[in-house]
Amino acid sequence: MGVRGGAAQSGGASLSGGAQAEARLLVVEDDPNILELLSASLRFAGFAVISASSGEEAVTAAGEQRPDLIVLDVMLPDLDGFDVVRKLRAGGSRTPVVFLTARDATEDKIRGLTLGGDDYVTKPFSLEELTARIRAVLRRTGGDRESSKMVFADLELDEETHEVRRAGATVSLSPTEFKLLRYLMLNAGRVLSKAQILDHVWNYDFRGDDSIVESYISYLRRKVDIAEPRLIHTLRGVGYVLRLPT
Repeated sequence: MGVRGGAAQSGGASLSGGAQAEARLLVVEDDPNILELLSASLRFAGFAVISASSGEEAVTAAGEQRPDLIVLDVMLPDLDGFDVVRKLRAGGSRTPVVFLTARDATEDKIRGLTLGGDDYVTKPFSLEELTARIRAVLRRTGGDRESSKMVFADLELDEETHEVRRAGATVSLSPTEFKLLRYLMLNAGRVLSKAQILDHVWNYDFRGDDSIVESYISYLRRKVDIAEPRLIHTLRGVGYVLRLPT
């Protein structure tokens, strides 16, 4: 499919449950399997995602939804990616663009960048690489000015300063507690299993007893959930979720 590794659509710049997304992305890809994989993976990484499967759809969505960045396949069934960027730039849009393509000829890369693209990723690529490149372009173009901060209810987390506040009061967390809270906030409203938490918080290399997750959830509750409403919930036999009480 052209992607190594893991159609989501969002009309807003927030994730389910109220957590703030890093940025809003428009993903344009005519292969439905790749589109679904890319959209779901980028949403999982903390972005809000809008999707399109043709060049004309991309031009329309870019105008109506005003994304922070466009992930744009070059080979599309109507307009190719270069034509899409040409139309957007002619219309005054300066939205950053990351091209995706199986064509790795130097002249194609030069053409894409000359037309106003900001990066050029050749298939096959890893999802981790694409996410890193997206964030690099957003930093370069100023599209992530608010991306260091995440907000859910009265809980705030700043990735740059590593500060956490609940109802305006500072919460002191260890590095692991901070990573755990960040992962919960990125997936607010979604139930996460112990295995998922181990993989993402302990960087895929922890092979011990998964009861460590339960311990750290408990540590986090003692610091974050000392006031109402309680935000960290357990679904027995399933996992944990950050959400407002129902």
